[in-house]
Amino acid sequence: MHVPDGFLDAPTSLATGVVAAAAVAVSLRAARRELDDRTAPMAGLVATFVFAAQMINFPVGAGTSGHLMGGALAAVLVGPWTAVLCLSVVLVVQALLMADGGITAIGTNISLIGIVTVAVGWGVFVLLRKVLPARLSIVAPAAAAGALLSVPVAALVFTGLFAIGGNAPVDLTALTATMLGWHTVIGIGEAAVTGLVVASVVAARPDLVHGARPLLAERVLETRAAVAS
Repeated sequence: MHVPDGFLDAPTSLATGVVAAAAVAVSLRAARRELDDRTAPMAGLVATFVFAAQMINFPVGAGTSGHLMGGALAAVLVGPWTAVLCLSVVLVVQALLMADGGITAIGTNISLIGIVTVAVGWGVFVLLRKVLPARLSIVAPAAAAGALLSVPVAALVFTGLFAIGGNAPVDLTALTATMLGWHTVIGIGEAAVTGLVVASVVAARPDLVHGARPLLAERVLETRAAVAS
């Protein structure tokens, strides 16, 4: 979903740029609570994986492209604030060095891919983590569900932005149907990739998975309580 230059008018692009800059500024401070010397390298690995995954693009229509986004994956692995930073760096590098997404649309792309997908993916994950049994086995399915929903939601937000400030001569109804249809399919693929990657990391090093730490803490408390009794 890399939006090109000129697809949205200047006021809309400026507004999303302000939103993106504010989100990155807040994330820079908040990410300190998510990372330490042991988990910081994971952020680099996540950014590298998302960068590689997003290089597989295919046209969706009206000048936009579809690809895996990685918002839910990054949020579950390294935390939502760090995920915003990881995806923002990836998107800026892609725009400046690889012409993938417009330079004037960097704010729009960060808002859609780096903020919306992270917020939706993490929100769904946290909700499922609260209502499902407190076991490590639910981390991967919950992450996959977050990924599945995050992609079409981002597509809907994009169509909303286009309705406000779209410059291209594209029918809004047709664009909405195309974006939602394609990104629902992409969401299914993203859910599969997210579930597999998160399951693999949880199986090997659950202590490195940000979204799994509350479940690990509960398991330790249960174990200690059983020994004490």
